[in-house]
Amino acid sequence: MEEKKQTLALAESCTGGLIAHRLTNVSGISQYLDRGVISYSNKAKMEVLGVKHCTLESHGAVSSETAVAMARGVREISRTDFGLAVTGIAGPTGGSKEKPVGLVFIALSTRQGETWQQFNFGGDRLGIKNRTAQAALMMLKNYLEVLKNG
Repeated sequence: MEEKKQTLALAESCTGGLIAHRLTNVSGISQYLDRGVISYSNKAKMEVLGVKHCTLESHGAVSSETAVAMARGVREISRTDFGLAVTGIAGPTGGSKEKPVGLVFIALSTRQGETWQQFNFGGDRLGIKNRTAQAALMMLKNYLEVLKNG
């Protein structure tokens, strides 16, 4: 990101700002990190990030479709190169047979398009949040390495 003067915006749901916290522990990150949005409620996802009601109604807050819409929305409102979003069920409540505790979707939006990954993390709430934050940062890192190496 430094070489190409690229910027990043975050949309966090289940991590509640943990990704931003980890990034802001790095000196000089303000050159690359534009903002972070904690969109915990569906209302925030719609009002702040532009996630459509029909997306939430059809697929739910914890879905690839919502994660992609969150990533795209935060990238567009901040006018950054990258939008990184996470949504999931950190537990211990809130899970179901279809969407168990530990189910997480992470999405990355760029001007060239979007990509997403699904994870099923085990452990307690804090463990799921930490694994989600780490996986999101690794997703971004891997994408940047692919860009750098052609």
